[in-house]
Parts: sequence; structure tokens; C-alpha cells
Amino acid sequence: MMLSLAVALLLTWTWGRAQESISWEVQRYDGWYNNLLHHSRGAVGSRLLRLLPANYADGVYQALQEPHVPNARQLSNAVARGPSGLPSHRNTTVLAVFFGFHVLSDILGTEKPGCPAEFLNIHIPRGDLVFDPAGTGDVVLPFQRIHWATGTGQSPNSPREQTNEVTGWLDGSSIYGPSHSWSDALRSFSGGQLATGPDGRVPRETDGRVPMWKALDPSTGQGGPQGIYDLGSAWGNENLFLQAESIVWFRYHNHLAAELANNHSTWSDEDIFQHARKQVIATFQSIVLYEWLPTLLGTTVPEYNGYQQHLDPSISPEFVAAAAQFLATMLPPGVYVRNPQCQFQQVPSPGGSFPAVRLCNSYWSRKSTGQTDDVDVDNLLLGMISQIAEREDNIVVEDLQDYWYGPLKYSRTDYVASWLQRGRDLGLPTYSQARERFGLEPLQNWSALAPHLDQQVLETVASLYANDTARLELLPGAMLEAGSSLFSAIILDQFVRLRDGDRFWFENTRNGLFTVEQAKKIRDTTFHDVLTAVISAGPEGLQPHVFNWSEGDPCPQPQQLTAQHLANCTPMTVLDYFEGSGAGFGIIIVVLCCLPLVTLFVAWIVAVLRKRDFKKLQKKQSSSVRWEVTGEAIQAMEWHGPKTDSSPVYIQFQADKVLKVLDRRGCALRNISLKAHQSVEVILSSNRGNKALLLKSPKEYDLVLLFSEEAERSNFMGKLQSYLEESGLDLHMSEMKEQSLMKRAVTQEQRKQILETFFRHLFAQVLEIDRSDAGELNFESSQKAKESLTCELSRAEFAEALGLKAHSMFVDSMFSLADKDGNGYISFREFLDILVVFMKGSPEEKSKVMFRMYDIDENGFLSKKEFLRMLRSFIEISNNCLTREQAEQVTESMFRASGFEDRDELTWEDFHYMLRDHDRELRLTHLCLKGVPEELKQNLHNRVSFIKKKETVSEEKDPNLDNVSHYVEREGQELRRRPGRKVNQYQLHLYTEAQRKKYERNKIQQKIQEFKRFIENYRRHIVCVVLFSAITAGVFVERAYYYAFASPSTGIAQTTFVGIIISRGSAACISFMYSYILLTMCRNLITILRETFLNHYIPFDAAVDFHRWIAMAALIFSVLHTAGHVVNVYIFSVTPLSVLSCLFSSVFTDDGSQLPQKYYWWFFQTIPGMTGVLLLVILAVMYVFATHHFRRVSFQGFWITHHIYVLLYVLVIIHGSYALIQQPRFHVYFIIPALIYGADKLLSLSRKKVEISVVKAELLPSGVTHLQFQRPQDFEYKSGQWVRIACVALGTTEYHPFTLTSAPHEDTLSLHIRAAGPWTTRLRELYSPESLALIGNMPKLYLDGPFGEGHQEWNKFEVSVLVGGGIGVTPFASILKDLVFKSSISSKLLCKKIYFIWVTRTQRQFEWLADIIREVEEADGNDLVSVHIYITQLAEKFDLRTTMLYICERHFQKVLNKSLFTGLRSITHFGRPPFVPFFDSLQEVHPEVQKIGVFSCGPPGMTKSVEKACRQLNKKDQTYFAHHYENF
Repeated sequence: MMLSLAVALLLTWTWGRAQESISWEVQRYDGWYNNLLHHSRGAVGSRLLRLLPANYADGVYQALQEPHVPNARQLSNAVARGPSGLPSHRNTTVLAVFFGFHVLSDILGTEKPGCPAEFLNIHIPRGDLVFDPAGTGDVVLPFQRIHWATGTGQSPNSPREQTNEVTGWLDGSSIYGPSHSWSDALRSFSGGQLATGPDGRVPRETDGRVPMWKALDPSTGQGGPQGIYDLGSAWGNENLFLQAESIVWFRYHNHLAAELANNHSTWSDEDIFQHARKQVIATFQSIVLYEWLPTLLGTTVPEYNGYQQHLDPSISPEFVAAAAQFLATMLPPGVYVRNPQCQFQQVPSPGGSFPAVRLCNSYWSRKSTGQTDDVDVDNLLLGMISQIAEREDNIVVEDLQDYWYGPLKYSRTDYVASWLQRGRDLGLPTYSQARERFGLEPLQNWSALAPHLDQQVLETVASLYANDTARLELLPGAMLEAGSSLFSAIILDQFVRLRDGDRFWFENTRNGLFTVEQAKKIRDTTFHDVLTAVISAGPEGLQPHVFNWSEGDPCPQPQQLTAQHLANCTPMTVLDYFEGSGAGFGIIIVVLCCLPLVTLFVAWIVAVLRKRDFKKLQKKQSSSVRWEVTGEAIQAMEWHGPKTDSSPVYIQFQADKVLKVLDRRGCALRNISLKAHQSVEVILSSNRGNKALLLKSPKEYDLVLLFSEEAERSNFMGKLQSYLEESGLDLHMSEMKEQSLMKRAVTQEQRKQILETFFRHLFAQVLEIDRSDAGELNFESSQKAKESLTCELSRAEFAEALGLKAHSMFVDSMFSLADKDGNGYISFREFLDILVVFMKGSPEEKSKVMFRMYDIDENGFLSKKEFLRMLRSFIEISNNCLTREQAEQVTESMFRASGFEDRDELTWEDFHYMLRDHDRELRLTHLCLKGVPEELKQNLHNRVSFIKKKETVSEEKDPNLDNVSHYVEREGQELRRRPGRKVNQYQLHLYTEAQRKKYERNKIQQKIQEFKRFIENYRRHIVCVVLFSAITAGVFVERAYYYAFASPSTGIAQTTFVGIIISRGSAACISFMYSYILLTMCRNLITILRETFLNHYIPFDAAVDFHRWIAMAALIFSVLHTAGHVVNVYIFSVTPLSVLSCLFSSVFTDDGSQLPQKYYWWFFQTIPGMTGVLLLVILAVMYVFATHHFRRVSFQGFWITHHIYVLLYVLVIIHGSYALIQQPRFHVYFIIPALIYGADKLLSLSRKKVEISVVKAELLPSGVTHLQFQRPQDFEYKSGQWVRIACVALGTTEYHPFTLTSAPHEDTLSLHIRAAGPWTTRLRELYSPESLALIGNMPKLYLDGPFGEGHQEWNKFEVSVLVGGGIGVTPFASILKDLVFKSSISSKLLCKKIYFIWVTRTQRQFEWLADIIREVEEADGNDLVSVHIYITQLAEKFDLRTTMLYICERHFQKVLNKSLFTGLRSITHFGRPPFVPFFDSLQEVHPEVQKIGVFSCGPPGMTKSVEKACRQLNKKDQTYFAHHYENF
């Protein structure tokens, strides 16, 4: 406390000491509090004072434009065009003219463009000699309206009023700046001096601390701070001559400060500075009012009568235009330069040396032509003192009228036309109104306006104003009138008001600034005195009155300058702000567009690496023993074709004339039989190295071997030759170039094409299909067709066509039967004969073929042994699911059931009698062949039966109810009459004719019904999606409308209308979506809410789907947002700085350069740009790795990339925090969802960190790992729910979702996890007996859950259908156990019947489920569960083999009351389940049930089939099937 007090006292004492000599009120720099009654009068930012009502088109703010007023350029040419070189009537010097501009810079600052940017562009007439020499007629010079006071321009009672950006007082603001900070930046803070450059005679070059105007040099296009001095006026460097005037006062201050410092050594810097400033301002006031103004106007100024507090001295808009235009008429085309010895100097220029500095090439000059040092400033001032200005008339030199520095991207413009537009911008009154206001006679007729001018000028002006004198504007009228009386009146009025209303005027003795004597001394100080004090010339080198030149004054000008004496003006150029940026901008756009592709490439690399690692892991786990390569095998590389990589193989010579081709593991790839050949043809390559070898195989594809060196090939040839000699075969060898050898070889791919044509023609003949449908396409040559039809199938190719192994018993039997000539191959005709029987034959013919196939000894009888062989050949296709004993048991039971128990052999008649009950199946039996063309399958299906059309029914078109009736009846009987069980309580209600008519609807009615059912099923989804979409659309429209029409006027909508509404609207949508997408991942909250009444209105089970939908919509809006900003960046890159400073006032300051930032600045040097690019990268990574494919291939990649959502939200917050266009709004949407999500996450984290002990771990077949672990305390769940687990022992904390297979009543939790990826495979390896033996204990798990899912609603339907495929059966294991348990304890259940459809590739794939089903069957005393197992590995239902298995299965179930394949009482089917007929039959079995719940979990294809079947049946006005499927 004491320290703070001491510091305060020290500062007070220091400040008091610093100003101990200052006894007066120091005038503020910003002009405030000059008038103690009206504090803001004359202050920076104060409004201009209208002397007359505003003259706007609408009376409010809209400026008068064509056709109400003449074209500004045409009016300029009519009024101001004329010859230069006419001297001033009063011999006013050029110094007085530029002094006048310096005075204006002291009291006027109206150059600041208005915001939002508004333009009154000047349309150039076609063929204008300067601006449109090409005569295009489309040249438009931009003209931007100046800044106006906020709140004005809203109504006729408050028309637009412009503001003055500097003080409106003659207070030296052009010397010291319009603010305290500006003044401080100009000071050196040493000796009271203003800071100087290196030579001490000129101000220092600007370094950015002072906001100096830095327009481009129109003659060179150069910009930047070079040659721009820090001055009190931002526009002090507009030209060399105004700059010189400013330097005079800069030097004068330092001159006085130096004198004061010498005279008062004890004064501080502040004392000296303020004394010098007070003296300079007073001197400046005196010279302006009593020396310069009378000289300029040719009239005396009224005497000063003291300060008038109630007089408003504010600058009027009439004065702003009048003073600038009046001074402009006196500007010469050039300015002389002379030394103190009266020697006028030549000025070097690119076109040579000229007698003067050209005005048009001196605007914002950076080359410092006249001011390389202080001597040059002096010489320029001396030249202006000696030079007489242009006449006070209407003529303006071409340097202003045609070559004034231009706005925006144009280097030149018309000064007169610009000020005409400025007058309209200011809302100036008409000429007559202004004259009346100042006590002058209003204009009565055109001849009275300017009798001294050429009549042609008046006629032209009159015609432009339609001969209406009342419409004549102030500026052209005042310029044309004789004697400039109106200009003089306006200017005099303004300066008198400035003097009389200024409390700090030097003659006001009451302000304590000066005594009467001091004021008189100041009044006697002239500009001559000031100049002699600051330039090197002595008093004798200057005339006494420097603003006027009289005869006898020293150093007269050589001549009155004209444009012809001077260098040419640099012509106008038009800047292209985007020049050189097109390629870079395009590259950035391409790169942004390629971000997803790059991410896809990265993801592909990750996927490849993961697949490679997974394969390594699988190989590591594989228990197969690698084959030891024997010495007899010869290693080589097999060439498969030009587009396929070669692979290593081993060749073995077998004793039975067979060449065996093996892979690295010793598995046989193919056998090349040489039994049917007399000779073997081998072709060797003759290229350097001799490494290739072709072994021809006439009826198969050829073998092409590549050896690493010639010696290996020679070794192989030697062994081959010896082998062939031993086998009695000839060897034919030849050589050719390796390229020719490769072309001659028949590759496996070529052989496949031949076989494809073979099968096409085969089926075309059997099924009588057009040859064009059979594949004889235009590009197939006759040679190819002939080759295809004459080819013969080997045993291996025949087996592949049947989808079996080459050595299977069925293939042996069928091949032997078909190969009539016994040559080891089946020809086209032989295959055709056997196919005709199965495609068109009667049941008797088909049974006869089967009889012949297995009558091995061809004695006309089929023994029990041969019957058993037949049965086992069928069972082969189901992975030998039956033991030999079971097969014998089936054989005996079938013989016994047919009354043949006493026989050992069967005749064909006996065999056919045995199949008597299955005549229908035999009639529909055919051979299931690979290679059947897709376009032939429909014909095939039509010729077989409807039952084969089960796939097309469920996937392609609506079934005909009559066609399915026979199937419905059979399936319905199966559902009702389960062997060994009591009859189902639901009895079949046969359809009546009236009911059937009810269901026969036309297509329109079906579509309407389908739509109704769709709405009924998805009403909650639709409402949520529509509501969310409506909110999103509303947010978009609100923001788009706001920025298009209702936002604060910054002008951004006018600048980039499309870009801003797209970017802002989509930004609002993104903010909303990226915030509320978090709620879809609040799993704990969803699990709780789905048990409440809200579940009736919100589909919580579809949270993940909704998450994906929002994500995709957000991605679309992100792309839209990016596209909008790309448009914005382009527009901002070509928008001048004066406009950008309005749009982004916090970022840009208009310094006159007009050069906008380049496109890359917006992308990479702004916070929104950099974060935006990073967000696009993050989004590309997250979305690509979240796709189904990459999520399946690399779940870890998905896990990691999706967890960068934290960075996403951080960047989104930063992205909007820069507030370039609007204040941050993301938090408005984000806070509530983030808090909810955070709480949900904390709940999950609290559970995740609890380790769960594993009680039991089993490795089951089919790669399934069964884990049984402790049930945490208070862990309540429902059957069908799922959890997420992690295992730290695997070295990762990633969580994976799995459905619980335990029932809620069990004491432990259990999971069945299939090893389908790296994580699950490693988990299986971790819990293998070998790993557990090494670890010593079972690794613990982290558990998160349980989470709700649609399957837990199975008990809300009277009848539920559970469809499980693959590992997707896991939720149903829990449900089945839960159902039976609740039934056993007589728990009240709404669910009365469950049908469980288990779709499995083989019955052995998930044997653990069979155990669960067996438990359910034993415990199901109330007949609640009906299980149907579909084994899909078997061929279609009416394939020959499957037909026989079907017959055996039905017989086995009839006899033993259990399935031949599973050992369960459940019904076993073959092929894929026909969902449509199955569900249709349920409608008959349960006609009183209005809604049946269908729950599916499994491969996407199966889920889609179930969904399609439900939709198909929902078209009918019957039972409604509500489908639920599982998602994580």
C-alpha cells in the first residue's frame, strides 16, 4: 500500500515538474471541449454542418444520378475543359494554392470511405479520348461514397450527414495530428522536437505507427512506405508540393523548439513542445486568416470581435466542395524548381529533361524526384514562390481532369467528375439555392451565368441540364460564374465562423494563451518569415508577400507553364488484383478437393498393412504343419498371365503319369494327367538366360514355368525327359522367343473364358434359349466359338462346375457315368446328354440315372454297400456331418420303412419305390452348376419350379399368392406339426374366397398400402428426421436471411452475396449438427430414456443410424461452407482495401493502397483459414476411416481417428473465435449437448476403470472365443443388450462392442466373440491355453455398459421372429435363455410365441449355439420356441445332392424325432431361408395377431433380405411385420 502511494506521489511530482511552465489550458489534439457548451463541435468525427437542406434523390440518402443530373464526365468536359497557361488575375503564386490544400488538410478529413461501401460510379461516354479510346462504351470509373454519421440517412427528417475525420479547427492538426497518440508518434520526446529523418531536416519515413495514407503512385504503380513521411495529416504526402508545405511547418516547430530550449534550459521536453506548438498554431491561424485568405479571395477579412460561444463553426459540405474545386482551377500542370540564386532547374524525366515537375506524375510519388534531401525541398518551395498560378476560372488542367490519381484498381480518374459526384454524395444544394443562401442574386437565365465565356460552353451545359436553370448544380454553376463570387462567399463564411467560434483562437485574450502584445506580434508574422526561418535561401531571395508575385519581385518565372512544355502524363492502367494468383488459387482448390482422395490413399495403405499383419497373425496361429519340400520336387515360379503375379510352385513327378503342382505348404494346386497323351510338347524360350518353359496341356490350361537360371531349367528338363521315357511317352521340344511363348500359352483365365462360353451354349441348347443370350457375342470370333464347343472338361473342371472336390465320391460316380468313351474327359455332347436328363427328365429317368451312378459293378442291382456309398457321397457336401454309424442307421431305417429290411440288394424298381413319397422333389431336381449365366437363371428358374424362385420372390418382385399357396401349406404344416410335440395352440384358419379378394389389390393400392405401412413402421424416425431437418433448414434460412437483408450494414452481402449466405447459413447448420450429434453417442442416456415414455416418440434404437445421417448431412454442409468461403476468398482477393476495411474493420485499415491481401493470406495466415484447412483434413480422415469398409478392415484406425473429435471441437471453437464476420455463436449450440455428453462420458469412464475378472475362457470351433466373467455389483441388464469391452493386456485401450449371450437371471456375464479381425484374433490368442499357461492367470477386462438395443423389445410382441446369421446369433442366445427361464417361473409375458431362424453355413459353424438351443428345447415345456435351422453351405434346395439329403433328413426326423444334421428336434432346411413364404405362413398360423416383431442380426445382405420381405408383406392389408435390426 505504502509503495503504491509513493509511486503515485512520484508520478504526480514528475508530471507537475514536466509542465511547471505551462500556465494555460492546453488545447486537445482531437478538438473536443473547445466549445464548453457543445463539447463535440469541431471534434474528430463530428458531423458537417448543412447550410441548406440536403438535396438527395429520395430526400434521405440516395444521391442524384443520371438521368436526373448529367453524366459527370460529360459535365466535366463541358465545364472544365480548356487551354492551360493563363495566369492568375491577382498573380497568386502556386505556393498559395498548395498552402490552401494544406489548410484544407488541417480542417478537413472527408476522404474516408463510407461503410458499407457505396458507389456512385462514373460511366465514361463511348469513345472518350482518354478513358475509352477503343470506343467500347463499357468503361466505368469507380467512385466510393464517403463516411457518414451513424443514425443519419434514415428518414427525411434526418438525411445523411457526413463526418469530418480530423478536427474542424485551425489547430495545427495537419502538423501535430488529430489525436494525442498520433502526436506522440510524431514526437522525438527530446528537446520538444518532432522526430526527424537521418538528415534532421525532413520527417522520418513512416513505419506504420502513424496511419498515413499510402496510395499507389499512378505514374509507376509503386506503393509502400518509401517516400511517405510521418506527418500530422494522413494525406500530407498526396503530392510533392503539399508534402513540401507540410515539411515547412514541421521545420518551423523544430526551429521554435530549438530556440525555446536555448532560452529556457530548465524546461522539460513537454514544456518546450507545448510552447512551440502553441506558437506554431497561432502563427498558422494568423497566416491563414490574415495573409493567405485575403490573397486567395481578393477581399479583406472582417475584423475579429471576440469569441462567440453560440456560433457553430462546423465545416459545411458546401465549403468542402467549393474550396477543393476553387483551388483546383488554379493548379498549374507543373511546378518550377529553382535555387536561391534564381536559377530555374531542369527536371529529369524518362522522356528527357523538362523545365518543371509535372503535376500528374507527382501524386503519391515514391521516387522522390524533387525531394532527395532538404535542399530539394527548399528549391521546390522557391519554385512555387516564383511561379504564378492558373487563372481563377472554370478551366482545370488535364493533370487533374484526365490524370488525377485514380481510385481502387484504376490508376487515373477525372478530378472534376469525381468532385461533381462528391457534391451529389454530399447532397449539395443547387446553384441558385446556394446563391440565395449567401445573399447573391439567383440565376435567372443561362446568359447571365457567364457572359465572359464562349457561348458554346453555356449551350452545352444548358443542354445537359435540359435548359432548366433550377437544376444547375452548385459546383458547375460556381465554376462557370464570373469572379467566383459564390466560391468566395462560401469560403469566407467558413473561415470567419472558424475564427469566431474557436475558443483557442490566438486573438482571444480570455483563453490565457497570449497577451495583446503577443497576439499583435503573431499577427505581424508572415509566411515569408516562416520560410526564411526554415529554408536555406535568404530574405532577399523571396518576395515580401510570398502568396503573391508583383513586378519587381526577385526571380520571376521564365514563362507561364503549359502542358506542352512538360513531360507526358503516364496513361491510365487498370490493376488486376488477382493477377498471378490464378494458378496458386486453383492448386489450393484442387488440393482441398483431393483431401478425401489423399485420406483414402492413406486409409488404403493402413488397410493393406492391417491385412498383412492380420494374415501374419493368422499364419502364426495356424496349427497346420508346413510341408517339407522333398528332394524330388523341383522349385520354380508359375506364370499365370500378363496381369497376374507369378507364384512359387513345386513340381512332382507321380508314378501314375501325373505331374503334381504344389504350393509352398505342399497343397496340391493341380494335377496334370498324361495318361491320355502319347507325347508331351514342351516349348523353351530362346532369350538370353533361357529361363522360361511352356508345357502344353491340350485339354486343360498350359503350365508356364520360370526358372531363376538356365541350369535349373536344364535340370528340370533332364528329370522330365527321364520321367517320360519311364512312362513310355515321347517328348517334343521346340524353342521360340519368350514373348511369343507367353502369347501361345493358354492361361487359366483364358481357359475360364472358354468354359464360360461352353456352359452358355450348353444351357442354350438344353433350355432352348436364343444363341445371342447364350453369349455368342459380336466380338467372339468363329475360331473362339469352335474352340469352346470342341473343348472337353477334365475331372477337376467338372468337379469345380458342381462346386465339389475333384476326389469326392459323387464326382467319381457322376464323371464315370458321363464319360462314355472313357478318355478321362467329358465332351460337350456327353455333358449335354446327362444335363438333359436332369433338366427335362421325369422322376423315373432321374432315379434311373442315380441308380446307374452307384451301381458300381453294373449288375443291375444296388447293394446296401452301394446305397451307403451313395448316401455318404451326398453327406460329403455337408462336411461329413454324419458318422458312418449314423449313415448305416439311416440306410437300415429307409430299407425298413420301404419293406426291404430282408433284402441286401435293390432293383431300380425297388429304388424308385423307396422314393415314392418324394416324387415332387425328384421332378424338380436338377444339377446345380457353377457358371450358369445370370441372364439364363430366370429361364432356368421358370422351368424348374416356384420354390427355386424363393430368392427372386424376396429380392426381385412380389409373389403371386396362388403360386405360393402350395408352399405356404407345406410350411404351415411344418410349423404346426412338430414331431413328438403337442399340437400348437394356434390352429390354421383357412382363407375364404371373400378374404382372398380382399388381398388382391392393384399396384396403386399396393403402393398406397406400402406407404401406409412404411409411415406406420417409421413414424418416429420420420418425425425426428423431419423435425431435425426443419430446425436445420430454419437455422440455415435465418442466418442466410440475416446476412442477406437484416445484418448491420457492413456491405458484406453486397460484396459477396452468394458466398456469404452459403457460408453463414451452412456454418449455423454445422454448429447445430456438430453439437447435437453428440447426443446420439450418449449411450447411457439413451439406454435409460428408451425405457421411458419417450421411446414411444423417439426411436432411440436408431441412434447410430441417426448419428450417421447427421454426420453425412454435416459433411454436406461442411462442403457447402467450404465452397462458400472459397467464393468469399476469391472475392475478397479482388476487393479493394477500402471495401475490405469496412467488412473487416478489426483486421484491415484503409491506408489508400487499395491492394487486398492475396488468397493465400486468407487460407494460411488467418486463424479461420488455418483452422478451416485443418478441420477439412480432420473431417476427411474421420469420415474416410468411419466408412464401413475401413471400419471393418481396421477398427483400430477407426477408433483412433474418431477420437480426434476432441481436436475437431477445439478447432471449431477457435475457428469462430476470430470473429471475422460475426461474433462466435458455436457455444450457443454446443454448451448443452456438450454438458450432457460430458456427463454421459464421465459415467462410462467411472465404469471403464473397474477391472472385471474372467471366470472362464473357452476356444470354441469356428474361431469363437467364449468368455465368462464376473457380473459387477448393481449391473442390471436385459436380454438383447450389449456391452463394450477392452483388454489392456492386448496393449491397447480401444473398446469393442459385443452382445451379451448370458441371460439376466444368470450370475455371470458371458460373451461369444468370433475372431474376425486383428483385435478379436489377438484376444483369442491371449485366452488360448498356451498363453494362459505362460501368463499364469486370466487377463482382466474393462467393461462399459450395458447399452440398449432394439432386440430387447422382443417381449413386446405376441409373436416374434428372431433371425440370426453367423455370429449375429449372439443376442438371441440371451433372449432364448431369458424366455425359457421366465416361462419356467410362470413370469407374465406378452410374448406367446417365438420363431428362431438360425442361418448358418454349416451346422458345425457355431456348435455352442446348438448346445444352447438344446437346453432351450429341453426347458421349453410350454412350446414357446420354434427353431428353424437353414444350412446355406448346401446347394440349392432342388439340386440332386440336396434333394437326396432332404429326403434322408425328413425320414430321419420322422423316425427318430431329431435332425439328421444337428441332433436337435428343430427343423433343418437347406439353402437360404425363403423369408417371404415363411413370414406369409405366419399370417395363416397367427391370423388374430395384428403385429409381429421381426428381429434380425447378421450379415448386411441377410438383414436387407429380411427388411425387403417385411416391406413386401406389409403391402398387404394383413399382419404387420415390424423389423428391428442390430447396430453398434
